[in-house]
Amino acid sequence: MASSAALVSLSLAQPLVEAVATVAFALSGLIEAARKRLDAVGVVVVAGLAAFGGGTLRDILLDRRPFFWVQHATWLWALLALCVAAMLFMRARHFALTERAMQWPDAVGLGLFCAGGTQIALAAQMPALVAVLMGVVTAVFGGVLRDIVCNEVPRAFSDHRPYALCAFAGGWLTVGLASAGMAGEVALFGGAALAFALRLAALLADYRLPTWQHGRPED
Repeated sequence: MASSAALVSLSLAQPLVEAVATVAFALSGLIEAARKRLDAVGVVVVAGLAAFGGGTLRDILLDRRPFFWVQHATWLWALLALCVAAMLFMRARHFALTERAMQWPDAVGLGLFCAGGTQIALAAQMPALVAVLMGVVTAVFGGVLRDIVCNEVPRAFSDHRPYALCAFAGGWLTVGLASAGMAGEVALFGGAALAFALRLAALLADYRLPTWQHGRPED
């Protein structure tokens, strides 16, 4: 009975987490599209890639059907509504169209998607390392696709602040809490909180990973 109650609780928590993470990444896509002064189609495409790209790649790798945004098609309408509202009502005076403005919703989505993706892979009976990597894919590759479409080197690879590593750590905490017998939603929110906190700390402290130092080529 207790196990059934835990599964029900987790089944309610996972869609909530994916919904909040989807909105957070969609906002990061909207801000980037606004910075690039894209047209209406570009805004929707960039926001959609940011919101759904990582989860779609995860579902492809796990051979999981239907895709999560197909299963919850109302999220597509929500994305369209968000894009239309942003284009109609948001102006430069409402927020600074800067890279920093995009980092905060991006950090929220990172934490939530990494933990949710890890748990989905665990539910598919994937090994722990594969589950964590699926969490990283879910959390990182929406932003990667967003940046590629906007003709940017993906920030996940180039800004030197911990990003994928934060998701990696959050995924392992999710696995560890689940292995310790903690309730599914505790593992979910614990992993998400750790990834978000690490990313937030890196942004606030402006901590940067060491870059690859290579010698100058010989003449």
